[in-house]
Amino acid sequence: MEFSWTEDQLRLRSETARFAAERLNNDIVERDGSEHFDRRGWSLLAEYGVLRAHVPTEYGGDGLDLLPLVLMLEGLGYGCRDNGLTLAVNGQIWTVQQPIIQFGSEEQKHHYLPRLASGEVLGAHAITEPESGSDSYSMSTSAEQHSGGYLINGVKTLIGMAPVCDVVLAFAKTDPEAGRWGISAFLIDIETEGVTVQPQPKMGLRTNPTGELTFSDCWIPESAILGPTGAGMSISSDSFEWERSFILASHVGAMERQLDQSVEYSKKRRQFGQPISQFQSVSNRLADMRLRLEAAKLLLYQSAWLKSTGRSAQLESALTKLHIAESFLASSLDSVRIHGGVGYLTEAEIERELRDAVGGVIYGGTSDIQRQMIARLLGT
Repeated sequence: MEFSWTEDQLRLRSETARFAAERLNNDIVERDGSEHFDRRGWSLLAEYGVLRAHVPTEYGGDGLDLLPLVLMLEGLGYGCRDNGLTLAVNGQIWTVQQPIIQFGSEEQKHHYLPRLASGEVLGAHAITEPESGSDSYSMSTSAEQHSGGYLINGVKTLIGMAPVCDVVLAFAKTDPEAGRWGISAFLIDIETEGVTVQPQPKMGLRTNPTGELTFSDCWIPESAILGPTGAGMSISSDSFEWERSFILASHVGAMERQLDQSVEYSKKRRQFGQPISQFQSVSNRLADMRLRLEAAKLLLYQSAWLKSTGRSAQLESALTKLHIAESFLASSLDSVRIHGGVGYLTEAEIERELRDAVGGVIYGGTSDIQRQMIARLLGT
């Protein structure tokens, strides 16, 4: 078993972390307060090459292998304190670009991937509905054949990047009688007539705007279908495996940054004549943060290795999503506790990560759903 990285891969991580720290951390407190998405940062990320890294070269990308890409995204999370921005990057790569790479027609790949990779176009993934969250098969959004295309009607809610996206990968029922085989995937430009967006303010990840999408007699051509008609759930299941595996890759980097900050603060902060790092309650928290971080890395890298070899990672992806989400939340709370009153202040930028971390146990499949999947795959 080989656990080492090459010098080039480690350099990619460190250079990405340095770029992010130098270029992407402006005005985060203000943007978090106003729920403002950092389009300048998005353009810088695109220029740096994060969005195009995994896209095949024939569609405007760099064709970077999966393992170094994951390391790159981890470095992004270490250097960038804007968790909403890093989530937007991961969301587009794994839930929009990857499905197009895997299931798109040549026309769709040439039309969307170069613009997504360059940052010209922002993508969103829309499957959740007001009455259909974890139970995605019960969605009610419909797509009826009409005039050589489809009329889409329905509502998608809690859609990350909806208020600022340009194209959305949406799922709708094309044959309600066919159950899971009657759902199809569609690439819909947000400016299409009949599409409206309502922002939904939220607790954390406020720089990654969330919104509700309404489709009212929204006509789209047949060429907008991603993959075969009725293959929506197959596409979604595959997409979810990629999402569970890697949507939190940058949060692993954020956890390492949290730990480094907490260690440094605990050694400088003195109480009762000694650094607080000498108190067992503090040192135990630091040890737990390191344990969670190391386990998160191993699970993340294992999932990346499996997917890079073309293998299924159903169990491993659920384990990865569950552990990183719960670990980021626990370590964020430990970080606030170690920093004490300072950590509770907005200007210290410690409490924001706790608010951001809460979302991880909900989006991309709740932690409870991940546990259900794990138990089912164990044969229970």
